[in-house]
Amino acid sequence: MTETMPQSVLFCCDHNAVRSPMAEGIMKKLYGTGTYVQSAGVTNDMEIDGFSIAVCQEMDVELSRHRSRSFDEMENWGDDLGSFDLVIALSPASQRRALELTRYYSLEVEYWPILDPTGLGETREAKLVSYRQARDQIRDRLIGRFGPPTEMI
Repeated sequence: MTETMPQSVLFCCDHNAVRSPMAEGIMKKLYGTGTYVQSAGVTNDMEIDGFSIAVCQEMDVELSRHRSRSFDEMENWGDDLGSFDLVIALSPASQRRALELTRYYSLEVEYWPILDPTGLGETREAKLVSYRQARDQIRDRLIGRFGPPTEMI
């Protein structure tokens, strides 16, 4: 069941280094710039993950310029978390943090249990397989939630 596109979406995960940047980049690629899309982590203690960059590059989604940021940093930089129509949490910790925000803001929060590929696979190729699985889960959830993309990847 697809719905109309929200005006703004915030994707969140634990570190804003793997899943939420992938979701942000893929959504922008699939649906263009009609919706304001950002991502954040519960903490910002990691840079964007190189495997995330690599598997998104395969879909012509550029993540190498992404700078990880936390919910707190977003607020400190003046981003109004209450201005997002929809928060999509991709990890249990980020779901808890997003639900805390609903005490102060009228936010719709969805939880998408996306595979955390970090730490999976012994070889580079095995790691890439795990990251591709997470990427493809995100793409499939986006299309399932928001309908056919304006640009197919």
